[in-house]
Amino acid sequence: MTTDLNKPETKEQGVKNIQPNIGLSKDVLKKDNELLNAYLADLHVLYIKTRKYHWNVAGPSFKEYHEFFEEQYKQLEEMIDEVAERIRMLGGKPLSTMADFVKETSLEEDKSGEVKTRDMFERLLTDHEQVTRELRDDVKTTDEELDDAGTADFLTGMMEEHEKMAWMLRKYLS
Repeated sequence: MTTDLNKPETKEQGVKNIQPNIGLSKDVLKKDNELLNAYLADLHVLYIKTRKYHWNVAGPSFKEYHEFFEEQYKQLEEMIDEVAERIRMLGGKPLSTMADFVKETSLEEDKSGEVKTRDMFERLLTDHEQVTRELRDDVKTTDEELDDAGTADFLTGMMEEHEKMAWMLRKYLS
């Protein structure tokens, strides 16, 4: 069979979507991926909001704040990739459109124009704390209800990252 490298292979070309055989039922994998995709949507909204503040921060501490927001959005970017890869590892398909992210997120998109610097920190802190609380529930769900220690551990690591990012934001508000 010859394939054109510029064309994605389809099921018609003999490619099968082989589901993982890792000791988790099809239903558990489906629930894991739904939960992970909801988190992926939150990450994208948080990423865009952090980028927005990076671009629009102003004032006497501009350079410090600009660089701080850049560190945070780069960290979120890495987390986005890790979550999408986890979804693929579990046989799912990550959300990949802005429409899907906005539809599935539990966070509010920041549609405001000019934002005061303190408000930027407060809004990001609120979002990271909300995501942390949601992840805490998701860890419990994946561990206790779905019996998926791998995803529970993965989400615990993500939760700890949000806790640290929230702590950093909180320090700017002290």
